Amino acid sequence: MGGERVGRGRGTPLRAVAYAAGGVVLLAGCASMPDSGDLRGVESTPRQDTQVRVFAMPPSEDASSAQIVQGFLEALTSDDPDYKTARQYLTPEAAKTWRPELSTTVLSDVPDAQPDRPDQDDTGSLTYTLTGTKVATVDAQQAYAPASGAYNKLVHLTKRTKSGEWRIDEVPQGVVMGKSDFQRNYMSVDKYYFASNTPGAGEGFLPTAVADPVYVRSHVDPTTRMVRSLIGGPTNWLKPAVRSSFPPGTALREDTGALTPDDRGRLTVPLNDEAAEVGTARCEEMAAQLLLTLRTLSPAVEEAELRTGDRQLCTLSQKGADDVAGRGALHRPGYLYFVDDEHRLVRIAAGGSDSQPDPVPGALGEGEKALRSVAVARDERTAAGVSLDGGSLYVGSLAPGGALGEPVLRSRGKTEEDRLTAPSWDAQGGLWVADRDPGEPGLYLLAEGAEEPLRVRTPDLDGRVRAVRVAADGVRIALVVEKGDRRSLLVGRIDRSPADGGTDEGQAVTVVGLRSATPELEQVTAMSWAGDSRLVVVGREQGGVEQMRYVAVDGSTPDVPPPAALTGVKAVTASEDERAPLVAYSVDGIVRLPSGAQWQKVTEGTAPVYPG
Repeated sequence: MGGERVGRGRGTPLRAVAYAAGGVVLLAGCASMPDSGDLRGVESTPRQDTQVRVFAMPPSEDASSAQIVQGFLEALTSDDPDYKTARQYLTPEAAKTWRPELSTTVLSDVPDAQPDRPDQDDTGSLTYTLTGTKVATVDAQQAYAPASGAYNKLVHLTKRTKSGEWRIDEVPQGVVMGKSDFQRNYMSVDKYYFASNTPGAGEGFLPTAVADPVYVRSHVDPTTRMVRSLIGGPTNWLKPAVRSSFPPGTALREDTGALTPDDRGRLTVPLNDEAAEVGTARCEEMAAQLLLTLRTLSPAVEEAELRTGDRQLCTLSQKGADDVAGRGALHRPGYLYFVDDEHRLVRIAAGGSDSQPDPVPGALGEGEKALRSVAVARDERTAAGVSLDGGSLYVGSLAPGGALGEPVLRSRGKTEEDRLTAPSWDAQGGLWVADRDPGEPGLYLLAEGAEEPLRVRTPDLDGRVRAVRVAADGVRIALVVEKGDRRSLLVGRIDRSPADGGTDEGQAVTVVGLRSATPELEQVTAMSWAGDSRLVVVGREQGGVEQMRYVAVDGSTPDVPPPAALTGVKAVTASEDERAPLVAYSVDGIVRLPSGAQWQKVTEGTAPVYPG
């Protein structure tokens, strides 16, 4: 038989045969394939119910070279914990050196495989080329990153002398699969660490939890794998801005099996001796990291117990975790704020049914200065407003009789669109705003909203900032950046260090590590944080129509339904507290989206914001 093509042929499509019983699906792989003819590539296995586990079949004795390649690629999409079945398609030497955990490459479709010498199958040596279009990669730290361009890798096969069986003896490191198989096999989970370089990260302050999203295989003991990943430390992108309470060298005890909670919801986590000397307070921080990480992944976990040897280090409940670590999602906003038709700052109760706004206490609610955009501090005691012409930034107290004073920042931009963006507050009381003046664009931070504006360094920025939103943790910042005809959503890391490397009280603030959260969108028109590691975005793809969607900070798409369609959106706001409804400013005025309902008009007005 001649060399076979494992790809999209003109012959009859070949689909992997599956057997389902007791929650297990067996991918028949090459055992179900014909031994001749033009073959279609590895078919993407249908997305199964979350309780169904998928396993591949090992190679048959008389499998052709094409069937070996097909079976191997199919086995990569199974739920085999250690890829034992996939290794059966390799020679013993290749099986020992292949490291699937190094990376996962996600393609737009299933990988196409073609033999380089289709007529020389009888030589005992063949090379297949795997091709496709890259969508994303997941690295050894399980961190997701969007990718593009062509995928092109070689797989070499040899026919074993004694058995006459084909096996793969050269294989790319890592695994590769189509997007639909990736969505079935993997899930995004937030690991949690503590902010280390924010103003409130010192002694005596409640540590701020920061989400670090990673992807883990959905049906291969995700709880244990996430615990190992958490203890192993944050991803490289986030690492400079956070700390872990787990001492260096800490790991699960060597004999640890699968971690599962008992019938009372307690998860016992046995650690090695590196954690033996931690005190109670530090141990509770470690337990809080575990509980926050497992909260959505393993809802049955109500309590964590950390142990070394036969000694208990500490226990902590889910409620206790909220007392140990602060998170933006724990702060429920009291009000929704916006600008009314008299250009005053007004508010209504957040999450309620009220539609009649009241002016806020203080000068910003009295109409002393006409406003076009606003931001309210997370404690809801202070607010900032940009003047109607976009040229001046004011800060005022939300208390009766509060005076407004002079602007804290002015822009020299010639037009309204070339002046100040809407401001944004971080959880430490810092006020962020960008000046869009083409002659002198810049990103600024005002500590406590009142100090001299500090120009933020942006060495990685290529373009002009059109919008700013700071995460509640004070570690990450989202920017809409304009370059040419494109407006992109970028997420960066906030780095704080002594000014000029000195030890004085002066501080240099830099936004670094900018990366795209919406690589497929050509025009981003509005955005807001909508969770610990998620944003809601309004934009459109090239040649497409405007849409609203959720995106993760790593550029992946969260496994949640998108918001209901809404036309003419000019601004959107969400709270890290996911119980608060999504709110937008559209052609219909201020509208909100209650859970499980359609958009509802609230009232007339512009520039809606939750605190932050």
